[in-house]
Amino acid sequence: MSSFTSDTPDFWRREGAKFPSHFGRFTGEPAYFTHVLSEGEKLLKTSGLKAKDFAYCVFHMPNGKFPRVAAKKLGFTLEQLAPSLTVDKIGNPYSASSLLGLAAVLDIAKPNQKIFFVSYGSGAGSDGFIFETTENLVKNQKKIVPVAKQIENKIYISYQQYLRQTHVL
Repeated sequence: MSSFTSDTPDFWRREGAKFPSHFGRFTGEPAYFTHVLSEGEKLLKTSGLKAKDFAYCVFHMPNGKFPRVAAKKLGFTLEQLAPSLTVDKIGNPYSASSLLGLAAVLDIAKPNQKIFFVSYGSGAGSDGFIFETTENLVKNQKKIVPVAKQIENKIYISYQQYLRQTHVL
């Protein structure tokens, strides 16, 4: 596990604020990529592992493009990344995105596989972890509804329903 931090403005939500604030139109390069790539490189270097040593990789997913670019720049393949890309099916779940991607990977992983994981905290930093699955994973996979199945069973609501649920109307 390791971390990379800086003081780079991106998204934030003040206490009690209904909606987040955004520093600028383009926060990919000074924010997301600087943090995710710096942490990813640091994690690979300190672990002595290479991208090819991992079965899967998971990144923060504010959109579908950013994790694909980060994975490629760090040497990962689309096959290693694809199982985590829940953003393609449900959009951006914000701070839950990398954890949701990890859950989707754990649904299909097998024992003794390594997972490369890098989160992102909107300018505050990125945390990186290397996970290795065990035999216990298979027992637990049988007890849960996989993320892919949960996404498949999602319910679409209208914009008006959304506004009611968020108390805008």
